Amino acid sequence: MVIGAISWDLLLPGCVSLKDKRSVVRSLKDRMRHRFNVGISETHMRELHARAGLTAVFVTTEGRHAESIRGRLAGFVEADGRVVVLSVRDPLA
Repeated sequence: MVIGAISWDLLLPGCVSLKDKRSVVRSLKDRMRHRFNVGISETHMRELHARAGLTAVFVTTEGRHAESIRGRLAGFVEADGRVVVLSVRDPLA
């Protein structure tokens, strides 16, 4: 069993209130849960309007599959036009 994780520091340029931020973050989290079947949470920068920190975790049977999932998740977030990815990291490394 392999546990995988990926974290993002995001800039949310269109968000001027926590309500705007919640809308974008909730939508992104819901779409990732549905599409990739991962656990995802806002883990840091919760008080800032235009920043967010998300972490996704998942379990798989092979390391190669974990890397594939991590890459697809990274590409999915980068392709979302509402956010700018400032950094990506593996919180388990």
